[in-house]
Amino acid sequence: MILSERQGTISALGIVEIFAWGSTYYLMAVLAGPMSADFGWSPGAITSGISLGLLVSGLAARRVGRIIQARGGRQVLVAGMVMISAGLTVLGLADSFPVYLFAWALLGLGMSASLYDAAFSTLGRHYGSGARSAITILTLWGGFASTVCWPISAFLVESVGWRMACFAYALLHLTVTLPLCWFALPRGVSTATGHDESASGGSRGVNGRFDLRFWCIALAGTVLSVLASIWSIHLITILTAEGYALAAAVGLGTLIGPAQVGARILEMMGRGRHHAIWTMIASTALTLVGFIGLYFQLPAAAALVAYGAGNGLWSIARGSLPLALFGPHDYPRIMGQLATPMLIAAAAAPMLGAFLIEAYSARGTLMVLALGATIPCLAALVLSLDLLKERKDLRKAGAV
Repeated sequence: MILSERQGTISALGIVEIFAWGSTYYLMAVLAGPMSADFGWSPGAITSGISLGLLVSGLAARRVGRIIQARGGRQVLVAGMVMISAGLTVLGLADSFPVYLFAWALLGLGMSASLYDAAFSTLGRHYGSGARSAITILTLWGGFASTVCWPISAFLVESVGWRMACFAYALLHLTVTLPLCWFALPRGVSTATGHDESASGGSRGVNGRFDLRFWCIALAGTVLSVLASIWSIHLITILTAEGYALAAAVGLGTLIGPAQVGARILEMMGRGRHHAIWTMIASTALTLVGFIGLYFQLPAAAALVAYGAGNGLWSIARGSLPLALFGPHDYPRIMGQLATPMLIAAAAAPMLGAFLIEAYSARGTLMVLALGATIPCLAALVLSLDLLKERKDLRKAGAV
């Protein structure tokens, strides 16, 4: 079976996303313990590396978006693979805390040029308003990053040690993901995206310094990034403090990944027949239901499935909604602007989560997370009302 150009591009990006996420964002889930034992550093010191990486990624996001806007995403993704490979190499060679942080700074630059925001921007720049389905499929690939890479990382750490694991991932990026970006991704910018404003609401653009739609997405995304980062890092701590045995807490945590993928499959089956705002509404509502369920001690499995489904849908909404609202012409630039506060907030979230647990206990932290989850819901409601008003105005104008 011969893949079409579009299928080949999405498949290549899918493989890139699995290993880009797996060797950066998800890396420390397996390597943190061995590294802490080797260096004698505290868990907080180890966690500061990923926080620095996310901070650097957020600071670089706007620049990355502008480059993709001007040149397309192929060269940016290639550079991202080089930076991740360099960062992993330095990480494997690290013998002091400053070198460790420098490695994560390099990884942060690579993350900004290779994870979802850069990949979504690449698809939007090339396929225009028709990129929504490609974005949805790509998130299905990305959803398997931890499933694929955690066992690989664990095998490498057990077999050859954490340093060689870093070197192995660095080599993989140079020999697999970098060539995929270079040969399989589109060259330049598709002429189909030049002035395509056919997306719903795309003709409105981002107007001036304040645009309600932009800030609703930015606010929702920033809060959801904080919630996701806190929960991914402190999930086991909170659940065990709530009375679950360690094995039970780990088992409950494994429900999140399948729930993410399942929700994305349902979204894909919809074939884009609904506006992306409904994806955002479903995402924020399910996230809120998940945290409320945990706080009120409803069945944890159901609550975590709801949270996982909401988190999975948000990955799609954050890529498809700006495309639907603002159109493809400025899409990479807008994605870069949206990514900046989200990534910076995610960088601060691990320390915030630790503070909340220490100051308010696990139960109090769950209450704060549940209250925080109402903010994205309100942002989605405001955005949906704005869209309804816009459509009403357009109908009136058409009737004149």
